[in-house]
Amino acid sequence: MSSDDTKFDQVSSPQAPVRARERVHKYLTEDLGVRASVLIATHVVEEMRQIQNLAPIPAVAVGRATIGALLMASHLKNSQHLSIYFRGKGPLQSIFAEASFEGKTRSFTANPTYAEPIVGENILIGDAIGIGLLTVTHHLPMQDQPHRGTVIIRSGEIGDDLAFYLDQSHQIPSVVSLGVHIDTYGRVTAAGGILIELMPGHDEATVAKIEKRVQNAQSISKRILEGATAKDLINDYLSDFKLLELEHDYPVEYQCRCSEERMKRSLMLLGLEELDRMIEENKTLDVSCEFCGRSFQVRTEEQKRIRNEVYRGSLN
Repeated sequence: MSSDDTKFDQVSSPQAPVRARERVHKYLTEDLGVRASVLIATHVVEEMRQIQNLAPIPAVAVGRATIGALLMASHLKNSQHLSIYFRGKGPLQSIFAEASFEGKTRSFTANPTYAEPIVGENILIGDAIGIGLLTVTHHLPMQDQPHRGTVIIRSGEIGDDLAFYLDQSHQIPSVVSLGVHIDTYGRVTAAGGILIELMPGHDEATVAKIEKRVQNAQSISKRILEGATAKDLINDYLSDFKLLELEHDYPVEYQCRCSEERMKRSLMLLGLEELDRMIEENKTLDVSCEFCGRSFQVRTEEQKRIRNEVYRGSLN
C-alpha cells in the first residue's frame, strides 16, 4: 500500500509552520503488530532544494526520496545507514538519497534543472523517473560489504516503489505515504511522510483498519500546511490502535560528507586513459560535489600524482 502526494500552488501558498527541530517520531502498536514512523521535514527538504538549486519536479522527486530514506533508516540500529537509488529511463535519469539512523541525510538527482509544464495541482513524477531499477543498500558498521536489494521501478512515484521494495525484499507489507508542497516561487513549503509496516503475526482485522484509513486519509502535504503535527499525522492512519511512542531523539539534518580528499579519490575511478587525457590538456580541473555543490580545484601536478597512484595499484 502506498500514497504519494505532491502539491503545487498555482496562485499562492501559506508559509509552512515554523519548526525549529525536525525529527522522526516512531511508534509501535500495543499488540506489536504494527510499527510506524512519521516525519515532518519541510525545512530539511527546502534546505536541500536551495543547496542544489532544484527545479520544482526534481525538488519533489528528491524531496520524496529524502523523506523515504529518513523514515526507513529510523527503523535500523545505531550507526547504521541506508541509501535508495532510482535509475530510470526518464529525463531525471537517477535519484539518490542516503540517511542514517541518527537522522543525517544527503541526496541528489542527475538532472537538477529538469523542467516541464505543471498542469493542475498535483505533480506526478512517474514519467520523469521512467522504467528502471530501484536499489536499496543497507550499510552496517564494521562490515566491508553492504547488503543490497534491487527491484523494478513500478510507478516512479517513490512511495509506491519503496512499499514494493519492502514487500518484495523483506516480505513486509507497508504503507509509504510521502508529500511535498511547492509554492509558485519553487520553494518547499510543506514536506513529510509516514511509513507503516505490518509485523509478523498481524491479523486481517489490522490490515482492514489500516486500508480504510489510507483510503480516507488527506494529502500529507496539505495536512502539514494546515498545521498538523507528527502526532496528528500518525492519528490519521492509526487512531484505531493504542500506540506506544518509541524514543528516537535525533534531529534531522542535511549533511554532506564531501572533502578535498574524497573528491581526489573519486578521480581515481576514471582510470588511466581518462587521467592521461586530462593531464595532457594541462588544465586545472574543477570538481563539484553533487550533494552540496562545493567545488574543489585539482591542478595538473595533483592529477599526475593521482594517475601514478592508480598506475601503482594496477600493478598489484
